[in-house]
Amino acid sequence: MKRLLSWLLAAGFSGPLLAIEYRTVDAAAVLYDAPSQRGSRLFVVRRGTPVELVVNLEGWSKVRDADGGLAWIEARYLAKRRTVIVTAVRAQIRQTADESAPVVFEAEKSVSLVYLEAAPGGWAKVRHREGQVGFVRASQVWGF
Repeated sequence: MKRLLSWLLAAGFSGPLLAIEYRTVDAAAVLYDAPSQRGSRLFVVRRGTPVELVVNLEGWSKVRDADGGLAWIEARYLAKRRTVIVTAVRAQIRQTADESAPVVFEAEKSVSLVYLEAAPGGWAKVRHREGQVGFVRASQVWGF
């Protein structure tokens, strides 16, 4: 690993090398096992689902979901706006980024929330589809 890092720095690479990029599925879409509609259809992903962008290839994107599964989706179905998905059994969304802050609402596992911004201390500011805004611990969601 040290040798690889030295090589990358010598080659002129600087800054974050492995920045994770998340996107949101903009409309229900089919996920495939290959970057083609001729590939096997794996399943349909619902609108608002966050995915990690792995690679882009000629109008197709390879994405990873919250469970770690990899699949191909037509790039036109991905929006730059971001969502996160609740991975905890029940996430508490608080008024401020503080464990002692009042709870604004709770979200069940698998609920998508709109990601607004990162907050210090491992928190994310999020908005529920019904308009409530608050802060959730990053450990309770995926896509952050």
